[in-house]
Amino acid sequence: MSKATKHLVIVESPSKAKTVGKYLGDEYIVMSSVGHIRDLPKNNKKAIDIEKDFKPHYEISAGKEKVIRELEQAVHKVDEVYLASDPDREGEAIAWHLQQVLGLKHAKRITYTEITKEAILHAIAHPRGIDQDLRHAQEARRVLDRLVGYDLSGLIWKKVRYGLSAGRVQSPALRIIMEREREIRAFVPEVYYTLTATLTESGAKSNPLVYTCLEDVKKKERADEIVAKAHAKKSAWYVKDIESGEVKRSPKAPFITSTIQQVASTRLGFSPSRTMHAAQKLYQNGFITYMRTDSTNLSKTAHESILAQITKVYGKEYVESRTFSGKVKNAQEAHEAIRPTNMGKLSAGNTDDEKRLYDLIYTRTIASQMSDAKTLRTKISATIENNDKENFPEFALNGSRILFEGWLKADPVARGEDVEVPALRVGQKLDFIDIQSLEKFTEPPSRYTEAGLIKELEKRGIGRPATYASIMKTLEEREYVEKIGRALKPTDVGDVVSTFLEDNFAHYISDSFTAEMEDKLDHIANGEATYEKVLGDFYKPFTKEVKEKSTTAKLTNIGQSTEFVCPICGSPMDIKLARTGKFLSCSRFPECLGALTIDGLEIQADKPIGNDPESGLPIFVRNGRFGPFVQLGEKTAKVKKPRMASIPKEVNPTEVTVEQALLYLSLPRTLGVNPKNDKEVIANKGRFGPYVGCDGDFRSLKNIDVYKVTLEEALELLNTPKKPRGFAKKKKE
Repeated sequence: MSKATKHLVIVESPSKAKTVGKYLGDEYIVMSSVGHIRDLPKNNKKAIDIEKDFKPHYEISAGKEKVIRELEQAVHKVDEVYLASDPDREGEAIAWHLQQVLGLKHAKRITYTEITKEAILHAIAHPRGIDQDLRHAQEARRVLDRLVGYDLSGLIWKKVRYGLSAGRVQSPALRIIMEREREIRAFVPEVYYTLTATLTESGAKSNPLVYTCLEDVKKKERADEIVAKAHAKKSAWYVKDIESGEVKRSPKAPFITSTIQQVASTRLGFSPSRTMHAAQKLYQNGFITYMRTDSTNLSKTAHESILAQITKVYGKEYVESRTFSGKVKNAQEAHEAIRPTNMGKLSAGNTDDEKRLYDLIYTRTIASQMSDAKTLRTKISATIENNDKENFPEFALNGSRILFEGWLKADPVARGEDVEVPALRVGQKLDFIDIQSLEKFTEPPSRYTEAGLIKELEKRGIGRPATYASIMKTLEEREYVEKIGRALKPTDVGDVVSTFLEDNFAHYISDSFTAEMEDKLDHIANGEATYEKVLGDFYKPFTKEVKEKSTTAKLTNIGQSTEFVCPICGSPMDIKLARTGKFLSCSRFPECLGALTIDGLEIQADKPIGNDPESGLPIFVRNGRFGPFVQLGEKTAKVKKPRMASIPKEVNPTEVTVEQALLYLSLPRTLGVNPKNDKEVIANKGRFGPYVGCDGDFRSLKNIDVYKVTLEEALELLNTPKKPRGFAKKKKE
């Protein structure tokens, strides 16, 4: 290997290294750091030296020693090193850490927003130094999140319950979800009436059409009056007015990070993290531009390519060159929108998720540069003669028809259905067929979906597009929210944590504070503020308030029930939080041990369902964090962890017998010895279902009962070669 003719390019992922390597010659070695090579240690006291201007202490990330060793060996064999991590703050930080750990004095930083030959060669020809402002902005966010999370979480552990957490951005997001939930709880439904009249052209054989009452009817008496008059004057119906006009629908801007997450959620049912994972793969394989962007810009070359593709596929009349102004604060206009790198490539991706997302990106990009769609909208108003004197409302029929498809030609999903209306004239008589009055109740505001919450966070300036996926993931992983269909509902734990933070740290989880802090991080990135000052201005008042709140009493009660009293003594019931959620405890506890579920069912001290005939130990049916289970014996000083086994989902816990419990507790079963290695063969249930195993080798049980599987059946399975995971590569024809 000749040192003078070799260059090392370091990217952050193996798949990206493979794609970049295709476009560079033999004189280039392309390697991957596999993400960050070092991070703050878990111990917060060791992580940040607050007295020394918040100086962070970094440690090599677990498992990265081999990666660093290989990179160091490569560095000694080349003349130049290019740091080619992603073109954002995180990428800048990765490049800086590589420079520090590898001792690179003259490393060149290169960036690109698409992995194409032209973009890579252009980046190589125009290197720069590491942007310390961008790097400091990433470091400030990391340190700030650690300080807030560590201090607030520690206080919540002491005042609410061990193991809970808070975060600088996750907590405001949880507050928004919780505020909506309180609106829903406080909502009082109001009755209203919808009235529809079925009418047809007088004397014609055309299909009857349904007209909707335009009056907002709140009282039954008024609804009944309209119905009675409609029947009484059934021969007096006529067309009072016809309004018709052309409406234009313009396409939306190409995707940015927040909008692709929103649209992928509503159209594809993807979670934000699932969307970003698929987008990351598409980017690393060179199919789309960089997926973390807040700019709707298109490069000149890309713009021309899109217009040419529209002309080729749809014709010149569908072309309309457009530019979109960025609405996101501090949008990086040097970046591009998310778009395909090759507009001639109609499909791309290695998995179904990637292919569906690519199709969405391609469609949005093409549609953004197409003509307006033109729709004819018609409104026909019908009523009875002299309706003003009769105090009778108008009924309307709305219709629409596409005159020119425009961008809808490329994106038919956005089109909707045409609603044809008959060709009537003002004053024309109508035949009355029927009228319906339906009592309804107003609905509470809807819970946020992931797409809706992202839109709300963006509107309020909370977080940045690149952080939205991790916010959603954290809220679910912490079990602060649960998904009901697509809606996000706060759990009891989420309710308690949010309420505690709102009562004690309202300022720090407010929209204004969170948005202002994002602005300050942007100021660091732009060189308009320093790392030390931003953190210093924040931390001094924050830590003072945390210390003040540390003297407050522990939050043992969340509130008091207005529905139930103690089943033992009749005293009021306090609402408390357990690991499994809220429950009701007698306000006289510990003098009185009365307890109810949150729904008012009495909680009694555990009574065994029977005893194990061999050991004589009692057997209990209990409910835990992960569902119902059976337990053999009680926890004692000698037996710190009694034997437990989960109850199958299809079994009703209240109907479990001693025989069933002993069957569940029989796992893991020792089936015998494997003659090949003299090791025990077992049958058990795990995270992914029932299995058999021997000496670290496992096979899933698909059609065999884990409680009945024999040694012979297990050995036959273990002797069957494992099926490879993932997708098999297609053979080249």
